[in-house]
Amino acid sequence: MLQLLERKPIASLLHEQGGGPTLRRVMGAGDLIMLAIGAVIGAGIFSSIGTAAAGETLPTGEVVRYGAGPALVLSFLLLGLVCGLAALCYAELASMIPQAGSAYAYSYATLGELVAWIIGWDLILEYAVGNIAVAIAWSGYFNSLLGGFGIHLPAYLTHGYRTALLSSDPSVHALLETAPRIAGIPLLLNVPAFVIVALVTAVLYVGVRESVRANNIMVVVKLAVLALFVGIGALHVNPDNFVPFAPNGWRGIHQGAAIIFFAYIGFDAISTAAEETRDPQRNMPIGILGGLAVCTLIYVIVGIVATGLVPYQQLKASDPLAQALQIAGLKTAGAIVAAGAVVSLTAVLLVFQYGQPRIFFAMARDGLLPPWAARVHPRFRTPHVTTMLTGVAVAAGALFMDENEIYDLTNIGTLTAFAIVCVGVMVLRRTDPDRPRPFRVPLLPLVAIPGALACVYVMYGLPRPAWERFAIWLVVGLMVYAAYGYRHSRLRAKAKATTLPMRPTSG
Repeated sequence: MLQLLERKPIASLLHEQGGGPTLRRVMGAGDLIMLAIGAVIGAGIFSSIGTAAAGETLPTGEVVRYGAGPALVLSFLLLGLVCGLAALCYAELASMIPQAGSAYAYSYATLGELVAWIIGWDLILEYAVGNIAVAIAWSGYFNSLLGGFGIHLPAYLTHGYRTALLSSDPSVHALLETAPRIAGIPLLLNVPAFVIVALVTAVLYVGVRESVRANNIMVVVKLAVLALFVGIGALHVNPDNFVPFAPNGWRGIHQGAAIIFFAYIGFDAISTAAEETRDPQRNMPIGILGGLAVCTLIYVIVGIVATGLVPYQQLKASDPLAQALQIAGLKTAGAIVAAGAVVSLTAVLLVFQYGQPRIFFAMARDGLLPPWAARVHPRFRTPHVTTMLTGVAVAAGALFMDENEIYDLTNIGTLTAFAIVCVGVMVLRRTDPDRPRPFRVPLLPLVAIPGALACVYVMYGLPRPAWERFAIWLVVGLMVYAAYGYRHSRLRAKAKATTLPMRPTSG
């Protein structure tokens, strides 16, 4: 049991490059903040905001969760506080351990190998599985944009099977009966979502610098579009739409926060870039905390305008911001926002697809995954094998899955990682108090303990199926660890080699 809790020395993390594959340091603090905005401002504000405000019901009429209504702004502020506490802990660890791997690497150094594996497995939910939801949201806005030009793709090629199965929209649910069939199975595939993932994967395969340039351009576009939405929408806000402010009380605010948490995941993607950042001890805290502060301010402003523009029930759509403008009679502005959302969600896809291969890279370098997962392209210096593997898996999932299911699964996995990072900072302060900390969390117990508890509280607002699927995911992960990671761990192999008794020499 003690072997499963073996911690990786920070000294080895800091000198990981010796003889092993390394990544190129090309990013500064500005790039990291733009990376944060690229990751955070995306599917949450452009897509899940509608479900968070209006709630969710099954085709049977059963309420899955209650919406926050106009009190959505309180959900944003609650999550800004929760993520701010976690971000402070991330900043301390990222400045100490500037290595690819994010919370996985931090957990390995603080809580041991088994916990690190669990976190690495959870991060797959955040990056790879979460990107399926982002791709589906992108497809919704892309189809809305095409509709503005009179182009309408067949519905069975823009909705996945699970989306049609779970939709409360009668016209979408009816696709189960009207779609073409192959061997009796409805042909329901979200083709646009598949295509965009393939294109983003190709960009990431080429290199980090090219990806950063593309992200920076897309961030400028998305900020301009959100400024347009706020500027035009604010002129048409109807105060009557703010009444009732919290139609479902604190329960709606809490459950709305659990849904809209998807809007915040991604700020920790900055920490996966530590090994490709110049002067990471200085730049990582700036990127993490600065990016989160900017994004929270944007969310609050957009949330106020969106719920004041139309009754909150009408935000329930795959493209809620564009839908709100169109309902308010601002069709041209709605088309522009749809176009901007397509660009914005592409940026989120880029950042998330960037993060996942680097988690695999770090785990493989530790022996917990096969060596091929740590291969670096000789020319582009990118983890090309895992980049392609992630792209194939996400593209395939985007073809048929439902985004609301993915939101829940992604949120619970990410919140677990955040909570463990908060605990890990406290553990490391006790086990390695003298190690230099370029950034220190002020008043640590008053930050880390509430941070961990707040993450658990937000998780409590998720529906029961999310917990059941998460439990299955963890069991599968532990089976993979037992079958491969436990046997091939380089840390355990090194520890075993140093404790083997010397054989006596003869005569």
